[in-house]
Amino acid sequence: MTSQTTTSKPRVAVIGAGSWGTALAALIARHGHPTVLWGRDGDIAAAIDARHENPRYLPGIALPDALRATTDLTAALAGADLVLVVTPSHAFAETLRALAPHRPVHAGVAWATKGFEPGSGRFLHEVAEEVLGAGVPLAVVTGPSFAKEVAQGLPTALTVHSDDADFAQSVADALHGPAFRAYTGDDMLGAELGGAMKNVLAVATGVADGMQLGLNARAGLITRGLNEMLRLNQAIGGQPETLMGLAGLGDLVLTCTGDYSSAASDVYKRQLQRRARSAARPHHPVRRPAPAARARAEARVSERPVRLRRCGLGPRPRACRRASGLAQRRVFALAGRPQRPAR
Repeated sequence: MTSQTTTSKPRVAVIGAGSWGTALAALIARHGHPTVLWGRDGDIAAAIDARHENPRYLPGIALPDALRATTDLTAALAGADLVLVVTPSHAFAETLRALAPHRPVHAGVAWATKGFEPGSGRFLHEVAEEVLGAGVPLAVVTGPSFAKEVAQGLPTALTVHSDDADFAQSVADALHGPAFRAYTGDDMLGAELGGAMKNVLAVATGVADGMQLGLNARAGLITRGLNEMLRLNQAIGGQPETLMGLAGLGDLVLTCTGDYSSAASDVYKRQLQRRARSAARPHHPVRRPAPAARARAEARVSERPVRLRRCGLGPRPRACRRASGLAQRRVFALAGRPQRPAR
């Protein structure tokens, strides 16, 4: 796979300078790999190079001095032995199409993106095979991980799945370190399914927490949700042990009990609070004029036709002032309020 000598470590290009891409790039750079982080935002790239910080996505967390960032995709991929794509799933295909012409022939492509392709619903490895063609080593990096904790160097464990065992091991070696354990497997289908389905269950858990349904409900959702994941995984040909490991159970537990679920819970709680405030607010009945008064008001307005013309800046023309006054008097009349005398 690689073109480096036996004494040097593979050069890694990380595509995507969000929180997760930055955290993984920092992790790999700390392990001694020459690492370049590509992103679209020039200000973020400049901040990473100059201040060793991603002020937008990981503010206050120091990044390694060796990490370099750029907005030039060609420069980022030049000489890379491993390409790690860390973009949202809706941008995954577009990113692969952009990097394909610049990817070194020997470089394999891995991704730490979770989800399905929007619209088609295809698995991401199917998208990668179509865009990059046959013969390119592919791998998916997945498991229970919050970007901030990885960037801070807290202990984390992930799994790398690929049809190419050697490539999976090379990706795991780049990630592996004193506080980071990377395992390998060969079930890309099951690994991608677990990473996508757990988000749906995390939203459900957050809503249940927002409704204050209790910890029993949360445990039931997680357990029965895992059961559904296992059944679907078996139906599409995945391996059950994949979802009983980091790619399934591990990711599900973290997402359903961590910040993602809490965010969904907070959103639901705010909605309930708004509804409660609205229900508690006194509602005053609208007073409607008697039918005779309403008819007289409408007759007075209809007797004076209103002609509108465009009103520019500055003092309003007389027609506009007349139209505004008539409209105001009509509203007052229909609401049963006293009117100002017409001029």
